[in-house]
Amino acid sequence: MKRHQDTLRRVQEREQLFESAPVRVAVAKQVIPSVASQMVALLYTSADTFFVGLLGAPAQTAAVHVANPSFMFLTAISNLFGVGGASVIARMLGRHEREKASQVASFCFWGGAAASLLFSLLFFLLHVPILSVCGATEDTFETARQYAFYVIVAGALPTVLSTLLSNLTRAEGRAGAASAGMIFGSLLNIALDPLFIFAFDMGVAGAAVATVLSQLASCVYVLCVLFGRSVQVRIGFGGYSLKLIGRILITGISPFLIIFVDSVMIISMNAVLQSYGGPELGDRLITCATIAQSFMLVVTMPLGGISGGTQTILAFNFGAHRRDRILEAQKHITLLCVGYTAIMFALARLAGGLFVRLFTSEADLAAEALSAIRVCTLAVIPLGVQYAIVDGFTGMAQVKLALPLSAFRKIVYFAALFALPAAFGATAAFFAETVSDLFPPLIPMVVYWKRRNWIIQEAASHCRLEEAPKPALQQPALGHAQTV
Repeated sequence: MKRHQDTLRRVQEREQLFESAPVRVAVAKQVIPSVASQMVALLYTSADTFFVGLLGAPAQTAAVHVANPSFMFLTAISNLFGVGGASVIARMLGRHEREKASQVASFCFWGGAAASLLFSLLFFLLHVPILSVCGATEDTFETARQYAFYVIVAGALPTVLSTLLSNLTRAEGRAGAASAGMIFGSLLNIALDPLFIFAFDMGVAGAAVATVLSQLASCVYVLCVLFGRSVQVRIGFGGYSLKLIGRILITGISPFLIIFVDSVMIISMNAVLQSYGGPELGDRLITCATIAQSFMLVVTMPLGGISGGTQTILAFNFGAHRRDRILEAQKHITLLCVGYTAIMFALARLAGGLFVRLFTSEADLAAEALSAIRVCTLAVIPLGVQYAIVDGFTGMAQVKLALPLSAFRKIVYFAALFALPAAFGATAAFFAETVSDLFPPLIPMVVYWKRRNWIIQEAASHCRLEEAPKPALQQPALGHAQTV
């Protein structure tokens, strides 16, 4: 009895955080663990590049970069089910519909697992053309294949589930528990990388094995949390409907496409650098792009921790039709995002050289990589607005706004990526990031300002629609989930 009362008390506290706590407090309690986990995950993401860089072979660093787009597709899958499901769950909890929230969690778990296994199989069968398209050359193909086989073929399931389940855990207000799982896996990967790469003399393959083991450990941790006693939503079997599935996938399609297109952007960058750099400079420029991309992760991962970690606050209050809390939360989120990107703009100029030396000791390569970092961050401050508004729209299920705004920025990037090197040479490709970060974020600002009141009205109409009585002969859309 006492255990049940403690569980109920913790559930009520998590609801009160979203519903009645000061908005600044609610935002801070979601942002701090989310950003902390992203910072540690950043170390984990960069660990492979860092330790492989210590091998002193730029071609092996380039090989890891070549395999990265396929690994990013696993993140896209986890976003489809994890971010989509988390937004729907938070809105349902805002209306106190816990049974429906459990049905959403169940579909997301099993759907994400099936999709990850399917992608693993497809990569196993088609890895040769996939890696070739991603920019693998005669010097990098075999190393990229070894790395990708461990990380993608063997590690797809735990990689997708660890991120997906963290999002579902965060949706019910347990940001600390969600972040703890990511931090645990990240620290484990950082510890295992030197062991497998150097002590066991496995090289790049050792980095991949360390990644898979750390993802598995993180996945097991979050599973233990979700199958614990003090949870609002439980994973089971059945109880799905096309309406439920459609709502999840429509919400998740925007973050899915964002990551998917990001992977295509890396593939395109590799192809452009190889084409305009030629056999002599192609792999070298890709190594520079790898280091610059690692710095951009220092920008975008914590930035995503701010904008993505607070989506559940917006979704909960969207479901509860709390206009005042939505607007105030969005203001705090935007200020945090812009403040962070301003800091990173300064650090790129003041400490970029120190960052580059983490990955290479070759003076000429370091100078080229530093130049690429400074170019890529020229217009990084407006990117904070883009993240805050687009992720906010996604959290409130406004995909018809979020998706075009994100797509416009990608279109600008691709146009610049192919046009600039043709006119100014291979290194001009790095300016594509600058162009896509400078002008497109102005559009979300205008859209948000003009549509903010309409979004609140949309929330009210959703509430009235879902609370309307059903016709007597209509069967219930959702059945009962059988918890396991």
